[in-house]
Order: sequence, then C-alpha cells, then structure tokens
Amino acid sequence: MSFIEAILLVIAFLSVTLSQAHPDFHFGWGGHGGTRGMSFGLSPQFYQFSCPQANDIVMSVLEKAISKDMRLAASLLRLHFHDCFVQGCDASILLDDSGKIVSEKNSGPNKNSVRGFEVIDEIKSKLEEACPLTVSCADIVALAARGSTVLSGGPNWELPLGRRDSKTASLSGSNKNIPPPNATIESLLTFFKRQGLDEVDLVALSGAHTIGVARCATFKQRLYNQNGDNQPDANLEKSFYFGLKTVCPRSGGDNKISPLDFGSPRMFDNTYFKLLLRGKGLLNSDEVLLTGSVKETRELVKKYAEDESLFFEQFALSMIKMGNLRPLTGFNGEVRKNCRRVN
Repeated sequence: MSFIEAILLVIAFLSVTLSQAHPDFHFGWGGHGGTRGMSFGLSPQFYQFSCPQANDIVMSVLEKAISKDMRLAASLLRLHFHDCFVQGCDASILLDDSGKIVSEKNSGPNKNSVRGFEVIDEIKSKLEEACPLTVSCADIVALAARGSTVLSGGPNWELPLGRRDSKTASLSGSNKNIPPPNATIESLLTFFKRQGLDEVDLVALSGAHTIGVARCATFKQRLYNQNGDNQPDANLEKSFYFGLKTVCPRSGGDNKISPLDFGSPRMFDNTYFKLLLRGKGLLNSDEVLLTGSVKETRELVKKYAEDESLFFEQFALSMIKMGNLRPLTGFNGEVRKNCRRVN
C-alpha cells in the first residue's frame, strides 16, 4: 500500500466515524463537479448513517404531490435554481419575512411566481420525525429538484449532500442575480458566468423548460412589442404566435399561463430544443439560445435536439455544478428545524 493510499484510508475511516457521531461533519473530497458529483464539503453519502432513508422520504412526498399537481415538478426544479443563484444553495429562498429577515419570496423574479413551499414543508416535517435536526432544508431543495426531474422522466444523478442552511436572506440579491425571461444572450451569459457557470451550463439548464408553464407577463412583449415598435418578435413561428395571442391579450391577462414546452409539457425530454428549432420557444431567454449572436449556444441547441441522451447527461452534470454553488458546510450556517425560519 502506498503512502497516499494509506492516508486516504485514514481519512475515509475518520470521515465515516465522525459522520456517525456528528451528522453535520464531513471531510471535503475531490475537486469541483466531475462525473462522480463530488465537491469540497459535499458527498452523496453524507446521510448514509445519520438518515439513510432521507431520499426515500423525499420521493414518497414528491410522488403524491406531483400526482395531484403536475406543475409542482417544474416548480421545485425552479426553486432550486432561484435558491442557488442568490448567495449560494443555502435555502435562503425558503425564509419568510420576520424581524430580522426580509424574504426573497417578495423579489421581482419570485413574487406570485415561485411555488412548492408547502411540499418542502411536508418533506421537512417527515424528515424531522425520522431524523431530527439532521437533513438541511438546502439539501431538501436539491433532493426535491432531482426527484422532480426523475419523476418527470428525466435523468438521475449522484447528488452531493451536506449543505447547511443560511441564517440570512437577500432580497436585493434575488432581484439582481436571477436572469429575467426577456434577457438577451449576452445578458444570460453574464448572469451565468457571475455564478461560475458557462455556455454549456446555460443551454443544458435552460432545458429544464421542457416542463412547466410561464405567465403571460413573462412573454407578452414578444407578441405585441418586441423591439419597441408595436410589432411581434419576427422569430415566432406564425401558428404558434397566433395561438399565444388567443391566450394572452394585449392588455390584461398577465397571470394566464402557457406551457414552456407545448409538445410534451409534463415529460422531461428534449422536445424543448426541437421546438426552439421550429420558432416555438416561449420566452425570449429561450429563443436567444438559438437566434442570439453566440455560436456555441446555437450549436448546443441543435445537438440536444438531435440527441436526448447527450442532453440528459449534460443536464445532470450542470445540475451538480449548480448545486455546488457556495454551499455552507461544516459548522457554517445551521440545520433549520422549520425551513421557513431560522432556529
């Protein structure tokens, strides 16, 4: 046995021993991302001894919730995205207004839009019964995002765990860091690169729009006033454009909804990319992946439209990468008992 192998064995033994005694303790393994999904401070085996049934509990709640409301799968996936882009994947988005907290739920991108909080509450309640003060709300959000993808027919991935929960929220960060639906390709890349994500991550993660819906307010300008000249977006396919106009009138109706992927709105697949190639992307931020000035995003849309397995593989990798954004680990943060408030 080499010296390095011996050291690794000692670290592995200490990690398991300490994890049993202190569920929140974990040695950092490996680097950032990678196909095994390892990152500093996070490990897929984090709850192996302290709460081995954690994912089963999450999936049990998700199956019931999504069977009653198919939209929840997309909502929970989006919740993870909106959490991670604001001060990291720390469940700050779950905190309600209180004496010390100004909730992110009231930000422009989130208000009257972000959903799924009751499902997270139910998962947390059941986990607290089984494993008190062990599984963090931040990990629950990450597990719910993966579970929702799988239950919708999408890929599975080995999910690094061990995030802890923030004691703060950032309303200003939520207003500043979440890309708007009318973003240009240049703006989207700026938002993503600010988080350490690249063009590949942008296109793959945008593929989450294969499920879910959007409110008329998020795409109405494409129908009536795309460039300030009272004309529609010329990139919209005609029949798609006329169909959207029947759903979203020029005035009023802002909260009416339309599927992001009308071809298979409940199925996680690569239809989203096929529709983009036909001029049937709903949001401006979808459309510009193909028609914007960045060749790489354009080529990736075409590749994912042709090869669903390639999209699934990269989506999983990009979700792992996004889920590793600035997590609180070790003794930073806390494990909330109630996801809506700090302990």
